[in-house]
Amino acid sequence: MKFLDQAKIYVRSGDGGDGVVAFRREKYVEFGGPDGGNGGRGGDIIFRAVPNLNTLIDFRYTQHFRARKGGNGAGSDRTGAKAETVIINVPIGTQIFDDDRETMLADLDEAGKEVLLCKGGDGGFGNANYKTSTNRAPRRADKGWPGEERWVWLRLKLIADVGLVGLPNAGKSTLLSVCSRAKPKIADYPFTTLHPQLGVVRLSSTEEFVIADIPGLIEGASEGAGLGDRFLGHVERCAMLIHLLDGTESQLVKNYRMIRNELAAYDETLAEKPEIIVLNKCDALTKTQITAKTKALAKASGAEVFTLSAATHEGLAELLRIVQDRVTEYRLEERESNQ
Repeated sequence: MKFLDQAKIYVRSGDGGDGVVAFRREKYVEFGGPDGGNGGRGGDIIFRAVPNLNTLIDFRYTQHFRARKGGNGAGSDRTGAKAETVIINVPIGTQIFDDDRETMLADLDEAGKEVLLCKGGDGGFGNANYKTSTNRAPRRADKGWPGEERWVWLRLKLIADVGLVGLPNAGKSTLLSVCSRAKPKIADYPFTTLHPQLGVVRLSSTEEFVIADIPGLIEGASEGAGLGDRFLGHVERCAMLIHLLDGTESQLVKNYRMIRNELAAYDETLAEKPEIIVLNKCDALTKTQITAKTKALAKASGAEVFTLSAATHEGLAELLRIVQDRVTEYRLEERESNQ
C-alpha cells in the first residue's frame, strides 16, 4: 500500500427537502384544509477516525463527497425523508485544514473521534405550517435550505510513542527492522526511506510501544533541502525522540548540532521533546574510538549517550528497556494530568 499523508478533497452536505402546498380533499369530509408536509433534512458530512487505516491513499482516487438531498414533503402532513449521513473514515491522527492550509478545523487524534464538518440543510415548511385562524388556506411553501460545501486539506500525523531522527544512513531503518516486525527498505545509499514507517516494539505481553522512522534530515531541511521537513509532523505527537548518529562519521558533533538546529527551525516544541542520544554502528569502531566519541557527544549535548550496533544487536536490549521505561512514565503522567 502506498503511503500518502496529505490530500485535498471536496465535501458537500445535502440540501433540505422542499415543503409542499397540498389540501385535504376527501369525499365525506365536510371541511378540508391545508395539509402540505415539510421537507426532510439533508445529509450531513462526518469525519471519523478509525484504527485500521494508516494512509490517506484512498483520497487520491476519490476526492468528491456529496450527501443526498432530503426528501420533499407530501400531502396528509407527511414529512420528507431525512437523507443519510455520509461518514468519511480517516486514519487516527488526521488533521483537517481549511482551503488556506493554515486554519485547523479538527484534529482526529483518538479512535472513534468524530467531527461534523458540513451540516445538512433543513427542510422547507409545507403550507400546513402556515395555517392560522385568519389564514385558513395558505398557499405558501418553502424550498429547503442549501447544504454546506467546502474544499479541505487532510494531513496525517502518525501516532507513535517514539520518533527516530537523524541523518540519512544513520541506521534508523535497520534499528526499526531489528526491534520490530516492520520491513523498511535498507540500502547503502542515502534516502532509502522515502516515507514514514511504523513499528511496534514488544518487550513483554504487557509492555509495548510504537516507534516511527522518518526520512533522514540534512542541512537546510527546514528550507526544503532533501526531502525537506514535510515528514517531521509525524514525530510531533511522539512522547520522545531517539536521535541516532552514525559512529563512523568524522564530524559527529557537527552533525548532532545540525539536526538539533533543523528540529528547532521546524518547531521549538519538537526540539524541546525528551531525547535519547544513540551512537550507532559501534561494531565498526574500536573501544578507544567509542569512548572518545561518546565523551564528545555527551559534552556537546549535556546528556547521556548510549552506544548501539543495530547490525549485531549489541546494546539493543538495554536501549529498548530504557525507552520502554520512559514511555511508561510518560503515559502515567499523561493519565494523571487528564484526571
